[in-house]
Amino acid sequence: MLQSLSICLISFVVLFILAISLVTIGFYFLMFDQVYFIEWEVLSMNSGNIVMTFLFDWMSLIFMGFVLFISSLVIFYSQEYMAGDLNLNRFILLVLMFVLSMMFLIISPNLISILLGWDGLGLVSYLLVIYYQNVKSYNAGMLTALSNRIGDVALLMAIAWMLNFGSWNYIFYLDCSSSTMEMQIIGSLVLLAAMTKSAQIPFSSWLPAAMAAPTPVSALVHSSTLVTAGIYLLIRFNCLLVGSDLGSFLLLFAGLTMFMAGLGANFEFDLKKIIALSTLSQLGLMMSILAMGFPKLAFFHLLTHALFKALLFMCAGAIIHNMKDSQDIRFMGGLVSHMPLTASCFNLSNLALCGTPFLAGFYSKDLILEIASLSYINVFSFILYFFSTGLTVCYSLRLVYYSMSGDFNAFSLHPLNDEGWVMLRGMMTLSFMAVLGGSLLSWTLFPTPSMICLPLILKTLALSVSVLGGWLGYELAKFSLNYNLQTLRLHFLTSFMGSMWFLPFISTYGVSKQPLELGGLVSKSFDYGWSEYFGAQGIYLTLMKWAKFSQGWQNNDLKTYLISFILWLVILLFMLSL
Repeated sequence: MLQSLSICLISFVVLFILAISLVTIGFYFLMFDQVYFIEWEVLSMNSGNIVMTFLFDWMSLIFMGFVLFISSLVIFYSQEYMAGDLNLNRFILLVLMFVLSMMFLIISPNLISILLGWDGLGLVSYLLVIYYQNVKSYNAGMLTALSNRIGDVALLMAIAWMLNFGSWNYIFYLDCSSSTMEMQIIGSLVLLAAMTKSAQIPFSSWLPAAMAAPTPVSALVHSSTLVTAGIYLLIRFNCLLVGSDLGSFLLLFAGLTMFMAGLGANFEFDLKKIIALSTLSQLGLMMSILAMGFPKLAFFHLLTHALFKALLFMCAGAIIHNMKDSQDIRFMGGLVSHMPLTASCFNLSNLALCGTPFLAGFYSKDLILEIASLSYINVFSFILYFFSTGLTVCYSLRLVYYSMSGDFNAFSLHPLNDEGWVMLRGMMTLSFMAVLGGSLLSWTLFPTPSMICLPLILKTLALSVSVLGGWLGYELAKFSLNYNLQTLRLHFLTSFMGSMWFLPFISTYGVSKQPLELGGLVSKSFDYGWSEYFGAQGIYLTLMKWAKFSQGWQNNDLKTYLISFILWLVILLFMLSL
């Protein structure tokens, strides 16, 4: 009996029950507008207290519930996905530490305890990215860890600035002093931290690199934990962005991130990287609506996106398993006839991502685009919004076309079938939520419908852009391969757009190349050059020369003895004559 109760099953049951309880309490808090602060006095010495504060409001409770719900299903799914791993218990414990760090971050109204969860996420994400222990994983882990360190330093500087207020409980100072200089500096530092964690330009390159982690980890990271930490932090600090230069700055960079990720995904052939770039695009959408001053909308999209993105990664994991660890979509095809259940869940999550009416993504995405149409933003941001929406449908349909239609393109001996029932149960539970989650959240978070009055052309713009993007994705995908590939003629442009505007190269070679070259030059000139000549080697050679000279004098040679004797006589006679 005890052997059948594996760590996966125990974790799943505990997390699932906790998730349902927290979401229920969260909805109760939302209905009755309740907020609880719980203060735990950790240590009291003389007149100094160390107090840990926890914030329980509807937002933190619902978000915690969603994180626990998705992580419970991911752990349940891992039971079969990671079955061949000899260290499964270690993997599950790492995932649980990851979730615990996220919990700390969500319920902290204090910058110090936020740093605890923030750094916990950074450290455990590094351990999970390098889990497969090969060179690619190590490089990806290092890029992930070092990119996130920039944000950690910004958060530490924000903690130092908070000393001006006499407490690190930022939640008490946001409304009363949002216009002061100190608060603007803290806001800009928190914005920098959030941009690194949520992989906005110029820190975007670590997100696709983090795909080196096992697929269940990717499902967790890209839906509700690591990348959403920055969004959640900015939701809490949102009043510092609205109406300030920080908001305009964030709107521009988030729009560019959204556009860049959508463009890059259309040139990518790695299944997991396409989904990672779609996450980046959705993070840009959340950041941009935050910059416009709608934190509740960003939170709504955060939750709906978590549901279908976790499902998308789970389906991708099942497909990769069946493809014998191949992730290239060009080797797929006809999966819908070989893996019908997985393909159904995969297509469902893709449709939710595109914002298909009445699925989870539609309720949040359509509302965000309509609010953007209604808001006072410049035409450049407006074009980025809708163009990126079209690109999302474009790469989603391209992905579906490559993987689902036609004939199977890999080796004929591949025995393809749906994965085992453990993985399918997890996927089907999330499919259920990907269909119903958006409407349920919409009814609870926005019980009074928003009055959005737009002309017909703007009202139907999101739908028409999506249809146009879908048609373009289909047309691009069915190009027949020949020797006159357009991509070879426009090689620079294709590689520029396909490699996230060269950001991965700038983040790696761009940072390390110059210091390494300078180090080599300094080493050559000084360590092996002048300092060697005038330093240790120079002194050594001079001493050796003099030692040899001295040794020659002391060799008891008769000729040397007679010359020195005559020399001394000459000197003595010369001295006497004086």
